[in-house]
Amino acid sequence: MALYSLHHVIDLEWMREGYRLTRKSGAPGIDGVVAAEYETNPEANLLSLRDRIHSGSCKAPPVRRAYIPKADGSQRPLGIPTFEDKVAQRAIAMVLESIYEQDFYSCSCGFRPGRSALHALRTGFMTQGLRWVLDVDIRKYFDSIPHSHLRAFLDRRVTDGVIRRMIDKWLKAGVMEEGQLRQSTEGSPQGGVVSPLISNIFLHHVPDEWFESVARPRLKGRCILVRYCDDPVTAFEDFLSAKRVLAAPGKRLARYGLTLHPDKTRFIDLRFKRPNGVRHPATSGTPFDFLGFTHVWCKSRQGKDAVKQLTAKSRFARAVAPVTDWRRHNLHLGIAGQHRHLSQTTRGRYAYYGATGNGRRLRWCAHQVERIWRKRLSRRGQPAPFRCDRFRALLRRCPLPPTRIVRQYGVGSEALP
Repeated sequence: MALYSLHHVIDLEWMREGYRLTRKSGAPGIDGVVAAEYETNPEANLLSLRDRIHSGSCKAPPVRRAYIPKADGSQRPLGIPTFEDKVAQRAIAMVLESIYEQDFYSCSCGFRPGRSALHALRTGFMTQGLRWVLDVDIRKYFDSIPHSHLRAFLDRRVTDGVIRRMIDKWLKAGVMEEGQLRQSTEGSPQGGVVSPLISNIFLHHVPDEWFESVARPRLKGRCILVRYCDDPVTAFEDFLSAKRVLAAPGKRLARYGLTLHPDKTRFIDLRFKRPNGVRHPATSGTPFDFLGFTHVWCKSRQGKDAVKQLTAKSRFARAVAPVTDWRRHNLHLGIAGQHRHLSQTTRGRYAYYGATGNGRRLRWCAHQVERIWRKRLSRRGQPAPFRCDRFRALLRRCPLPPTRIVRQYGVGSEALP
């Protein structure tokens, strides 16, 4: 049912919790206020913010536009709210999460409490004999969410005037770029606190609800949907069932103002034993990438057929480039500071990419990190280059974390999402 009285739970204690969960190291918005300035009088600021939210006088300032590079060479636009706006969004998101976490399906793994990309990667639908994979990509999803459909979906569960008024303000806030304000009639800026939850609500009603309640009962054999934010992957046991669904996502998304990316949406034949070793002509290749991993067939140590997860080739450059850029701007730091930072980034990489069968590519990344470190140490104005023997002696004193497999699978085929 729709809940019409919710804003009374947003009291001072609720605002304190929202403030605690707000990341303090984020970039400032258009007002330039950082967390340190807001902390000078937090109780008064939070009390004032709560009163303005309840009375409807709280304004939603435009977000500051920023860009980050993507793997294909293009740039991803981000919208950075002000710090106070982040706190307000966190408080509203906490209310919405308590409602929609009861409604979301288990196939949704992105930007939810207690869930992460690793939950999507651990789904393991290859153990169920699902060999036909539909990899769907939505074109510019965050920039093209229709506000009219989003409001209609929210009407089903949340009709509280205070909360809905704040959501409408954030949707209409606009973007400030190079001193120019651009109003937005669709989309939700990527980078906001409440945007991931709004995107999950929209996609819950569009592909998830349709697949679970409409498509699955009409299909032959087993099938499963796994979605991380706007990246859904569907696997099927029966080829004809996969063909029936292949034409449906485009029509379903078009009904709600979204479009599929024609080049990144693929139908994949992931069978291990194919007739004459040739893939089905209706499919487009065998391996596929999902959340930074390439899923390919291999032989396990026991001689069984299995699917393993390898670091995708597009992620190699993304793993090495930040190390190169950080070293270029931090040559002045001492050896201990450089070692501490490189160790932290290396452990984080192993925690995510440390899956069974991916040891070789992890070792390659570790070798590249050591190579970049030695190269930068040779440019610190020393009278002689940093020779290999000196660098090996440095690694003995300050060793980088060894490559390790964090996620081990008892059955090799469980490595597929």
